[in-house]
Amino acid sequence: MACAEEPRQSGPCAPKLEEIVRTGRPYRVVNKPTHWRQRLKDEWLLLAFGLLALLLALIDPHPLADHQRWLQLPTLAGLLGLLIAIQGIRDSGLVQHLAGALVARAHSQRVIGLLLVTITALLSMVLTNDVSLFLIVPLTLAIGAISNLPVLRMVILEALAVNAGSTLSPIGNPQNLLLWQYVRLPFVQFVTAMLPVAATMFALVALLAWFWLPKGRVTLHAEQIDGHTVSASQAVLSIVALLMMVLMMEHGHAVLGAALLLLPFALFDWRLLARVDWLLLATFAAIFLGLGHFAELPLVKQGLESIDFNQPLRLYASGILASQLISNVPATVLLMERTPDAIALAVAVNVGGFGVAIGSLANLIALRLAKQPQGLRLFHLVSIPFLLVCAPLVYLVWRCLG
Repeated sequence: MACAEEPRQSGPCAPKLEEIVRTGRPYRVVNKPTHWRQRLKDEWLLLAFGLLALLLALIDPHPLADHQRWLQLPTLAGLLGLLIAIQGIRDSGLVQHLAGALVARAHSQRVIGLLLVTITALLSMVLTNDVSLFLIVPLTLAIGAISNLPVLRMVILEALAVNAGSTLSPIGNPQNLLLWQYVRLPFVQFVTAMLPVAATMFALVALLAWFWLPKGRVTLHAEQIDGHTVSASQAVLSIVALLMMVLMMEHGHAVLGAALLLLPFALFDWRLLARVDWLLLATFAAIFLGLGHFAELPLVKQGLESIDFNQPLRLYASGILASQLISNVPATVLLMERTPDAIALAVAVNVGGFGVAIGSLANLIALRLAKQPQGLRLFHLVSIPFLLVCAPLVYLVWRCLG
């Protein structure tokens, strides 16, 4: 696919390299009078599903117990615990340091691209897809600011890579986390079931990166990328907290695990808690409430009950189509209580993360962080054909090896 070269950021408004790598977010000056308008625009998904939940609560009242059931409290508590542990890892600087050091030793744009794609996919298995993007996209912008790396192509590839990598892990993305908590599968059993699917997805992303990225040489200044400090103690404690949270979730104690992380940080390091992405947590709460209620409307129940989800191909196609229309996390909420096979639904909604940008929240996060001209257009020129190739291939692999 021939594409025009993406514009690079330069001049006084370009991101400051040390600030980008240190904090994990692009440095930018915020125009305070319009800041709240931009925030509302950025959080449109939260507003949309929050409004849906409110409207449904008004026009179709239900007991409080139903709202508590729709809220999926164990899943939200698990997500909160993971966000706290992950924020500690981000603040330690460990991941940025390791990724920067690896990238600095590469010699061509293609090698750097494949390295970043691989790191992004691996991180998404442990740190969730959106958090991996918060780490890697700013690093990509920093590298692009001092090199000829095609930033927009890389960001699109990284969005595809987190969708592929996070498919493998129960904690890799919210839809997996939701289904894992719903069916209470052992961690290893979930990973084993998803391995052929995730491997196929990643192979396709790596193949795309190999042919799409230029193979020309690139010059980087290693001391500018990996020269920032790393807090080893914070990194170790945060990794231990992450492992503890996963174990608590696997044994059905997600709420207790989140409380054990939340209380000490509230007492001794409230600044870290302030940096946790609370709006992301609120977005998923609004999605669970809104779609949980929506799925129990009589008309919707009749429509869903008319579909035979016992047929694997019909379930697969339904999960992908629903993801394209309402994103894969809401699609999971809508379908999970009506499907006999949670792993089959997990395969479908993870594949549904490709295609249109709304298919996965990670796609929107990547494009929002990059802020590149024509980003949405180029994303769809790549991601929609990618879905058309990926969907039938993954289905064949899953049915043969699953």
